[in-house]
Amino acid sequence: MSESVLARYGSVTIYMEPGHPSPMYHFDGQAMDNPYGELAILLEDDQLEEVMYNGGAQCVKVAHREYGICRTNIWMDDETGVQVAKNIAAFTNVPLGNGPGLVPLFDGRLPDGSRVNGTLSPISPDGPTLTIRKFREDPITIIDLMNWGTVNSRLAAMMWVWVEGLNARPANFVIAGGTGSGKTTTLNCLGMYIPWDKRLLTVEDTAELQVYHDHWLRMETRQERPDGTSSITMDDCLKSSLRMRPDRIIVGEVRGPEAATLLTAMNTGHDGSCGSLHSNTASETVTRLTSAPMNVPPIMLSGLDLIIMQSRVHKGGKTLRRITEVAEISGMEGDKPRLNPIWKYDPARDEIVETGVPSKFRETLCTSAGIRASDFEAAIQMRQQILQDLQAQGVRSIEQVTKVFQSYYSANR
Repeated sequence: MSESVLARYGSVTIYMEPGHPSPMYHFDGQAMDNPYGELAILLEDDQLEEVMYNGGAQCVKVAHREYGICRTNIWMDDETGVQVAKNIAAFTNVPLGNGPGLVPLFDGRLPDGSRVNGTLSPISPDGPTLTIRKFREDPITIIDLMNWGTVNSRLAAMMWVWVEGLNARPANFVIAGGTGSGKTTTLNCLGMYIPWDKRLLTVEDTAELQVYHDHWLRMETRQERPDGTSSITMDDCLKSSLRMRPDRIIVGEVRGPEAATLLTAMNTGHDGSCGSLHSNTASETVTRLTSAPMNVPPIMLSGLDLIIMQSRVHKGGKTLRRITEVAEISGMEGDKPRLNPIWKYDPARDEIVETGVPSKFRETLCTSAGIRASDFEAAIQMRQQILQDLQAQGVRSIEQVTKVFQSYYSANR
């Protein structure tokens, strides 16, 4: 029976086999001797988002940026898989194993920044597992998001103004969405808008952000270890960071008590603070923030200006990442924050559009900057034109795009 070839590049052929819905990722070659075994072949392909090893009874799977989840012609038996997992765990100083002083699971990152999770039996009874979320060598920028339809040029320009704050009042916001919806990628793109004369501090469980910034301090959590080494939580890092005089704070994957610490920072003058969290709607985001284990007092949400929702949208047989809603915290209704949806995704047009609801943050920013609404609109249009010019010229690398933003700030101060 014939096969349908989807793509060929380098030593890779991607094709469909009759009777199976998942494409086959076929590598023609062999890996040189290395700590990652046959997985090294896949880690070198920048078209892959994730590499998944589920034990020796299954072939290795990958998440391709264009073709989604694919099978591969790469197999590793359990013994080899355990050794590769231990080699990877060694990079994170985790004593992986099943016995006294050892742990059967770990989270960490590879030297290139890729995020990795690994497990051994008995945690995974079918054998060792490895899930590697690859660190992109060529980071995604806001121009890429525009090219892919994740965001349009007007919203991209508006987010520029929100993050920059017109040198007066940057927005406090969270980006929320489901797993794999692109929250971290969008957060990273918005970080490129931060002026270089501002001290940027990021706190993450596993360092994933790739901001190109002149004054950047990164902090990373640490898990408790069998030898008695204590854990350092995200809340510990965030509390410490507030003593470092940061101008901007980015917290990746808010999950627990650090949410209240972040909202406290927003309410005590650390404008321009932001983070990401798992949620499906803006209203659910508020519920999650105010419920255990985050337990943010509802009144503190008045320090949060915007909630940006991102989702995976299925259209035409493909999975697309889209910003689907932007809502403002516009006040309190009793003990509950009131949400104003100012942008909404239109599935028919496959585009996010303005709702026409008056923006409270626009008023706040205009007051802080001492400008009129017409001046705010002119600032949006100016930045939109810059972004459209970069898009038209094919300028999209993190260094080029960020330098254009910084040159704009330098010329307009």
